[in-house]
Amino acid sequence: MANMSYHQQMDIENIKKLRTLISDLPPFCKDFFRGIEPRTSSRTRIAYAYDLSVFFLYLRTENPILAKLDMKDITLEHLDQLTVSDLEEYMEYLKYRFNGQDREVVNKERGIMRKISSLKSFYNYFYRNEKIRNNPAELVRMPKLHEKEIIRLDVDEVAMLLDEVEQGDQLTDRQKVFHNKTRVRDLAIMTLLLGTGIRVSECVGLDIRDVDFKNGGIHVHRKGGKEVTVYFGMEVEDALQDYLDERFGIQAEPGHEDALFLSLQRRRINVRSVENMVKKYARIVTPLKKITPHKLRSTYGTSLYRETGDIYLVADVLGHSDVNTTRKHYAALEDDRRRSARNAVRLREKE
Repeated sequence: MANMSYHQQMDIENIKKLRTLISDLPPFCKDFFRGIEPRTSSRTRIAYAYDLSVFFLYLRTENPILAKLDMKDITLEHLDQLTVSDLEEYMEYLKYRFNGQDREVVNKERGIMRKISSLKSFYNYFYRNEKIRNNPAELVRMPKLHEKEIIRLDVDEVAMLLDEVEQGDQLTDRQKVFHNKTRVRDLAIMTLLLGTGIRVSECVGLDIRDVDFKNGGIHVHRKGGKEVTVYFGMEVEDALQDYLDERFGIQAEPGHEDALFLSLQRRRINVRSVENMVKKYARIVTPLKKITPHKLRSTYGTSLYRETGDIYLVADVLGHSDVNTTRKHYAALEDDRRRSARNAVRLREKE
């Protein structure tokens, strides 16, 4: 696996994990995963497998007929006999867990929506291939989704965050010990995320050869396997150059020689470590905002849209396949722009 890229290695690991998850589902589920394989990523199929495992666990605990069966004995005929009411009860099951008289919320709107969406795709596959006669999932109405507040950093908060990463003045004594070792790397990662809007998975997957200073860009692997060049400005270039001066002096562990960003163990840094790093610095600067790498991505998108006013450019740079996804996140800014245009057209000249 040493000659494989990070993304190829991750795909192999995901496929191994997926096979284990599928082995715990009813046998006919293999047909579904085989059918969707050409048009879905391994990560997407893993999400489907988790969602379906919750559904079949529900059937085996709550359905009096299926509760008597082993998971391997559940068939498509059993699936065909379920009704819309059965699936609506499943939605209720997803939302609450009861402990005596106490009720605990298990899944919120988006969690329920994803699991029902997975179930709809599951039923649609077998119905479309004429393996079942009924498709109750098609008749189930999705839960109403309330829009979440979009959290992003203000301009001054971005500057304060980068200052804290660079200086570490407000870190604890224990944190300062690690900060002395990771300051240049942390600043490069944070500047890159804020200055390009790339996803955290794209960031940790970068190899040294993916950085192109001549053209001012990085070669990233997008979701779905698409490969693109994302361009960066001088601030990002300076931070990356400083880090690479340090990186070339580090002998990475075998199998991690090509990785751009390394952990203190000299291995490719992982997503969780970057998430924890962002959280550590952001807590100091903006304790009331829950800042994640994705919020840094939203911050970049906001800044780019404010500067250009081009929603299609923002969608392209962020790697959104549908511009409506981008528009949904920056609707408030579009409203500001529309409001600012109210006096742009003059009907009559003032005397």
